[in-house]
Amino acid sequence: MYAIVEIAGQQFKVEKDQKVYVHRLQAEEGKKVSFDNVLLLADGDKVTVGAPAIDGAQVGAKVLNHLKGDKVIVFKKKRRKGYRVKNGHRQALTEIQIDNIIASGAKKPVAPKKSTAKAVTKKSTTAKPKVAEVKAPAQDFSNMTVSQLKEIAKSKGITGISSMKKADLISALS
Repeated sequence: MYAIVEIAGQQFKVEKDQKVYVHRLQAEEGKKVSFDNVLLLADGDKVTVGAPAIDGAQVGAKVLNHLKGDKVIVFKKKRRKGYRVKNGHRQALTEIQIDNIIASGAKKPVAPKKSTAKAVTKKSTTAKPKVAEVKAPAQDFSNMTVSQLKEIAKSKGITGISSMKKADLISALS
């Protein structure tokens, strides 16, 4: 059985007990990690392809160690210009070992309840000022222009306001 899974932005073909070098993960050494972005599962002749990922599929792995990759020399040159730049790079990697491949029934992580409670309170606080804004212009129409009164009448659904004078608009809104 093998799977194609996306880990840290790259796709890997993995099997059970395989060691893979991936871009640096935030997990500590010895900790277990799981990847739920499984793109393909193959078990013998049975192949399952996700669109884009397979729901419920999961690949479990264990972080073995963090290390740096081989040194790569980056040399830039422009001929006859005297331009030469030499840089080196060593990629930060994590070595993981694939523990298991679950085809279905994997549980997705649940979001903490605190974040949803904050979102609800933010929505309720934004709704209160809108109610206050609607009530404030309804109290004093005498200082408003005719165009402002017509806009308020349109928003309240009052018809036939194009031919009304200021006094008529104020009495219709009151």
